[in-house]
Amino acid sequence: MRAHNSAIGRTTIAVPAAPPVARRGPGSGVLLAGLGVLAFSLTFPSTVWGLESFGPWSLVALRSVLAALIAGCALLAGRVPLPARRHWAGLAVVAGGVVVGFPLLTSLALQTSTSSHAAVVVGLLPLTTALFSAMRTGSRPPRAFWIAALAGAAVVIAFTVQQSGGVLSSGDLYLFGALLVCAAGYTEGGRLAGVMPGWQVIGWALVLCLPLAVAGAAVALSFEPVRLTAHGAIGLVWVAAGSTFLGLYVWYRGMAEIGVPRASQLQLAQPLLTLVWSFLALGEEISAAAPAAAVAVLVCIAVTQRAGSGRTKDGDGIRS
Repeated sequence: MRAHNSAIGRTTIAVPAAPPVARRGPGSGVLLAGLGVLAFSLTFPSTVWGLESFGPWSLVALRSVLAALIAGCALLAGRVPLPARRHWAGLAVVAGGVVVGFPLLTSLALQTSTSSHAAVVVGLLPLTTALFSAMRTGSRPPRAFWIAALAGAAVVIAFTVQQSGGVLSSGDLYLFGALLVCAAGYTEGGRLAGVMPGWQVIGWALVLCLPLAVAGAAVALSFEPVRLTAHGAIGLVWVAAGSTFLGLYVWYRGMAEIGVPRASQLQLAQPLLTLVWSFLALGEEISAAAPAAAVAVLVCIAVTQRAGSGRTKDGDGIRS
């Protein structure tokens, strides 16, 4: 109990102290964040499966529709109020980058690129996100961070050029575009996660895209043939429910419990996990350069994590 002196009569009023916030142990957060990484690592192989049955535009539209329906049910079940009007522009950036842009560009890329090749290229996403975050929030990472970031970028570019015979393919251009739009979506989503739960950020972004996704699905299905197979159905369900909604749900819950820096360390395993799934589920032949490039990128990212995320212009660290 805390004592409070009233200005009237100088009486002393007992005010109960706020109860401590109950938190789970760190093991729970590690498990949740790890499940998120596992879900994300299956995205590319599942997309390849989905493309067996659907065209790239149909797959992305149906993926968004199913994920938005799941998100809408979750928001209704939780009786979550509408976000404030000032947050809708940020949610639109999240929707454009994470819900539409990244799935569409990677689906187009995977028509000509292998899942393992795409995994190495997109392994640069954490570094790209760090660059967008620095520009958006004014953070100032130390010099070691940027040296490692540039080294990682050089490794990815060298790998991409070597694998494509010295010339970037259309699939590589799609993947680099996917990096940019997804990094923008992650950065804006991270900012919004400071004012609302992270799962609500992706939930409202999905719901915001629902009308466009329904219209897109109707148009795409009329132009792209559908050859429904078991692999195609499983791939669609996973990228919608697993990668787009449930993966982000457990990922954000885990980050809330153990913090962004520690969770990011777990995400370092994602490209290598995707290489494993590409071999097991798709039977892809993985060149020696792919795992070597993936490990080199992970080392660069690990250095950026050890160097720290820097401080914002006002001197405060970036919120977790």
